[in-house]
Amino acid sequence: MKFLKNFKNSSLAWTIFAAGIIATVLSFSSPYFMTTANITNLLKQVSIVAILAAGQAIVIMTGGIDLSVASVLALSAVTIGWLIQAGVDPSIAAICGLAVGTFCGLVNGIIITKAKIPPFIATLGMLGIARGFALVITKGVSYQVIVPFFLYIGNSKFLGLPIPLYFVGVTYLFVYILMHTTVFGRHIYAIGGNTSVSRLQGINVDRELIKTYALSGFLAALAAVVMVGRLAATPPSVAQGIELQAIAAVIIGGISFTGGRGYVISALIGAFIMAMITNGLNILGISSFWQQVLIGIVIIAAVWFDNLKSNRI
Repeated sequence: MKFLKNFKNSSLAWTIFAAGIIATVLSFSSPYFMTTANITNLLKQVSIVAILAAGQAIVIMTGGIDLSVASVLALSAVTIGWLIQAGVDPSIAAICGLAVGTFCGLVNGIIITKAKIPPFIATLGMLGIARGFALVITKGVSYQVIVPFFLYIGNSKFLGLPIPLYFVGVTYLFVYILMHTTVFGRHIYAIGGNTSVSRLQGINVDRELIKTYALSGFLAALAAVVMVGRLAATPPSVAQGIELQAIAAVIIGGISFTGGRGYVISALIGAFIMAMITNGLNILGISSFWQQVLIGIVIIAAVWFDNLKSNRI
């Protein structure tokens, strides 16, 4: 009975249970779902959303939101492509792309904390700015990135697993350590729980929020590195709308949209659920247009469920 009670009250347990049910249903619905080729493709598909979701989860933990991650990803990718076209070493280009993403996140944090602009508006503005710069730099043209460094990242395997999956693993290991073993992590939970009380306790809320949004920008740029490897190109229109998938992964994972509650690792499971649904719909021949409808429904349903849980507490 105690186990059942703990399971009932655990968002992470429910998320894992839901992932298992979806995987089982899709396995029976199509003989192609559990094939080695499809599982490999699924693992590659989940990498981008999973990395974005890690940063988004920390932001949402504070009670904020980052709508700019997809555009920051695009700008970082375009920066990488532009530098490689200019003859810059691929590893240096990747570092510059990471720096651009981190800078965009830093700007988000400063605008939110110093200009007192709500996260929704500030990051919505950065969404337009970053995507606009990506188009300005490329003039709407995609750069090809056919270099071994990025082709290895996007298409190779190590010990039988796709390289992008290792990026996901390192990301979540880092974020887990950050959130559960450091002062910064404790501050993030405190800020999400009650910002005013956190200030009274001596927490430098503005500084921690700036760090949070800078980290979100960095992880968006890291996702760009993986994306460039997978596409071998840097189209400025890349990843449009993927921020909704990242947000949905976080909410499905059971992280409270009001902040202060949840486990970042659950965002990874949420990302797998989103990837399985998308992959399953494609295998079953269902129009991709319905995927957008489903993502919207999932976000609304997950937030509604979170509100019900909050009212019971």
